[in-house]
Amino acid sequence: MATNLTVRNVFKRRWYNGKVKEKFKIKNRKSLEIVGILSIPENPKGLAFTLHGLGAFKEHSNTLVMAETFFSESYTVVNFDTTNSIGESEGKYEDATAQNHYEDLVDVITWAKKQTWYQEPFLLSGESLGGYASIRYAEESPLEVKGVFTLAPFIAGELSLKNKEISHPEHIKAWKETGWFEEKGTSKPGVIKRLPWSHMEEKLKHDIRPDASKLIMPVCLVVGENDHPETQKILYELIPNKKELNIIADASHVLRTPEHLDELKNILKKWLEKMK
Repeated sequence: MATNLTVRNVFKRRWYNGKVKEKFKIKNRKSLEIVGILSIPENPKGLAFTLHGLGAFKEHSNTLVMAETFFSESYTVVNFDTTNSIGESEGKYEDATAQNHYEDLVDVITWAKKQTWYQEPFLLSGESLGGYASIRYAEESPLEVKGVFTLAPFIAGELSLKNKEISHPEHIKAWKETGWFEEKGTSKPGVIKRLPWSHMEEKLKHDIRPDASKLIMPVCLVVGENDHPETQKILYELIPNKKELNIIADASHVLRTPEHLDELKNILKKWLEKMK
């Protein structure tokens, strides 16, 4: 389990109408700094963790919609940047892995358990690799988790590679040959994201399908119509009960239009209504 999870510098606390938002910094098990935002409503009805995907950050539009929706529905929200991302946390993006994403979530939850505002069972939410980490945690600690809400979660390295070979065969070919995949950041203009081929090799070791039967809590899967929804259907069929799959028309892996983001918000709000 995680070690060295001490708060280094809690700051920028803002109180308004009985609510509080603050930025926190903790050290993960590898002594890298994790930076996040803690939002506490006036009368919390529960706790929710949100986690961005690979190449994103806590203020990414998809993740922010989830975090703000939870908060508007009176949930305490922990929204943070993983290490080795393009957010405020420490580490190099080229060192990002699926395991790193998951371990950072575990480390943040371990820290949260020692705080006065902690509540259990809690909700988990995430997009892409953040969805993978959320589902994996729920599989390994089902009694701690009240529900899981994910947007296009990464399910298995095998399926991810297969989908990329279908949709972007030229990218995969070049990645293998050069050893690197490079792209410009769209959510943060000017940022160049580079990943070694070893990133994909590491992903091939991960698969949440074998333990999907342990997802005894409500699970909501959301995916864009143009983002291989058939892959999400594979996971959906493996979840025993209390599940739903929502497909957003004309959307891809990242939701970019106001209409798609509004739909994500409405799906989450309706799902939370069922959690009461």
